[in-house]
Amino acid sequence: MSRYVIKRLLLTVVILWCAGFVVFTLTYLVPGDVAKILLGPEATEDVLVIKRAALGLDQPYLVQLGRFMYNTFIRFDFGDSWVFSSSVMAELLERIPRTLIIGLSGMIINVSIGTILGIIAATHEGKWQDSFVMVIAMVFVSAPDFFVALLLILLFSLKLGWLPAYGIDSWTGYILPIISSSLGAIAVNARQSRSSMLEVIRADFVTTARAKGQKESVITRKHMLPNAMMPIITGVGGGLAVMIAGSPVIESVFSIPGVGAYLLSGVNQHDYPVVWACVIFLALFTSFAILIMDLCYAFLDPRIKAQYSRGKKVKG
Repeated sequence: MSRYVIKRLLLTVVILWCAGFVVFTLTYLVPGDVAKILLGPEATEDVLVIKRAALGLDQPYLVQLGRFMYNTFIRFDFGDSWVFSSSVMAELLERIPRTLIIGLSGMIINVSIGTILGIIAATHEGKWQDSFVMVIAMVFVSAPDFFVALLLILLFSLKLGWLPAYGIDSWTGYILPIISSSLGAIAVNARQSRSSMLEVIRADFVTTARAKGQKESVITRKHMLPNAMMPIITGVGGGLAVMIAGSPVIESVFSIPGVGAYLLSGVNQHDYPVVWACVIFLALFTSFAILIMDLCYAFLDPRIKAQYSRGKKVKG
């Protein structure tokens, strides 16, 4: 099992290097003079030349790329913000917990509620419970996150006055962002759970368990659910990555100073060190989410575990 983890960690390093190369190259190819954008149109050419030299923009592409890759992946230094002259790493570390609180809390809600709804729909196939869950799931899947967020603000903040509309002055400021980011994921997970459960609900081992007189709740918990978990884990892992990657939308709507809002600020102001740092963080988090998903595969499926135990692979 350790070989499998080491292999995936090495692959994560490669993914981060590729993400760094791609994001730097894309920002390098963006048209326009960054120095002029930062200093304004009134800046003289002499001042622009000094600014380009200070930012290293007067160097060839390969020199800039090599310096960026070395500082980022060897020294673990993203440099300073071009706009605010503050440490990007320090600012990022301050913002990461807020983004993770929203993402991980949304994932817990997604997994618990979505899976339960999917199981209810599958075990009551063709009945009103199944139709009700699928209708709710279709509505949540079709509604964009920002639209749901605005509706929640109008209802719970402006109309009822129960929760703050923006900011995170207290823990209540996290409630609406977490709900907004998790509703769509709940719907997707409910549909995936229902589909997975229906695939195993008519399997021979389930029929055998029923013939032995086991209770339906025991059959669902001990026989159907473990065998239906593989596709569910796939949806959960991908949903968590999408939830974190989609944080700029939610954080912008609720004015939350997280990684997503920081990324949008860097893009709008051409503050490329901020963009580089945020993209690499999102790539790192996505890679670890997929790693955890693969480890869950290995834990649930003995065939995968056997492939990496004692250096032998199972044939057939």
